[in-house]
Amino acid sequence: MDTPSKSLKSYWRKNVQYLLILLSIWFLVSYGFGVLFADTLNSIQMGGFKLGFWFAQQGSIYVFVILIFVYVRLMNKLDKEFDVDEK
Repeated sequence: MDTPSKSLKSYWRKNVQYLLILLSIWFLVSYGFGVLFADTLNSIQMGGFKLGFWFAQQGSIYVFVILIFVYVRLMNKLDKEFDVDEK
C-alpha cells in the first residue's frame, strides 16, 4: 500500500500533468491558431469570417471554457481515484 506522502506526490504529479497538457492545448489554439497559423487559416471561412481571425477573437475563448470543464471532470475522477473526493 502507498504511504500518504507517496500517494500525495502521485496525486500532484498527475494534477500537474493534466495542467500542462490542457494549457498546451490552450496555447496552441490561442497563440498558434490565432497568431502563428492565422495566415494559413484565413483561407477558410467560418460564419462569414476568416478562420484565423475567428480563432484570435472567439475560438481561443471557447476552447478555454471547454478546457475548464474538462479539467473539472478530470480532477473529479482523480479525486475519486485517490479517495480525496467530496462525499
